[in-house]
Amino acid sequence: MDLVVHAPRLPSRGETLLGDRFETVNGGKGANQAVAAARLGGQVAMVGCVGTDGFGTALCNALDRERIDLAHVHLIDGHASGIAAITVSSDGANSIVVAPGANAQLSTAHVDAAADLIARADMLVCQLEVPLATVERAIGIAARNGTPVRLNPAPAQPLPDALYRKIDYLLVNETEAAMLTDIPVNGVPCARFTADALLGQGAHNVLVTLGVQGVIWAGELGSGHMAATSVRVVDTTAAGDAFAGGFAVERASGASMQQSIAFGQRAAAVSVTRSGAQTSIPFRAELEEQSVSPA
Repeated sequence: MDLVVHAPRLPSRGETLLGDRFETVNGGKGANQAVAAARLGGQVAMVGCVGTDGFGTALCNALDRERIDLAHVHLIDGHASGIAAITVSSDGANSIVVAPGANAQLSTAHVDAAADLIARADMLVCQLEVPLATVERAIGIAARNGTPVRLNPAPAQPLPDALYRKIDYLLVNETEAAMLTDIPVNGVPCARFTADALLGQGAHNVLVTLGVQGVIWAGELGSGHMAATSVRVVDTTAAGDAFAGGFAVERASGASMQQSIAFGQRAAAVSVTRSGAQTSIPFRAELEEQSVSPA
């Protein structure tokens, strides 16, 4: 659950800042990306954990309303559901601190129970708000069964060398790319260097999202830079998740890298014009009706 405070700007270290309004919004990277994929045309199943608290009930009810398969979402007694404390500034920038709660209880046994589901999937979508060992197990199952893997290593942390070789699409933002490569990312040229470095680690394809500067991609399926779209920004929370879900749905359906990236960008462009996480994610029909001009 996202606990969101709106403020004129992000606070400095040690500063107490008077904010504006407060709201609770259904969130979590895994759930956001699942909702994005479902709204944008995918048939989605979720593997995860929530606590037996009010937040857990609300989060599961929200996923159920999106027609997401919850057979492998587990209720964990004695643990709070995961929360994110988010500050959103007046220009739409945000800072986020995540307390994983029940997310940290997602085990390799939970993943093993979903092995058939992973094997049959058109794509496995992962992030790192659950234990890395659990993600490694899921990716291993996918790799053995020929299921393409898209990993968003967020929150960023070092990845085992062997894991890179099992990742078909490594999706990182500037912060994540810099953390994984020790190369500061400040613009398109730097992003190209980090993409090459991550390919050198073994990832098959790398996408580096650069906010208003667009997306760099490189790998087995070619390389390029796609400009961002020009929109009025309200809140950037979940923009990356909207992109991730849109990209996954299109790529899993057979669209090209360029088409998949462009679709993800359109979803992200709509999401930043709205407040909140899952509340900001558009439906496919909205993207089909709406045209956004490149910046």
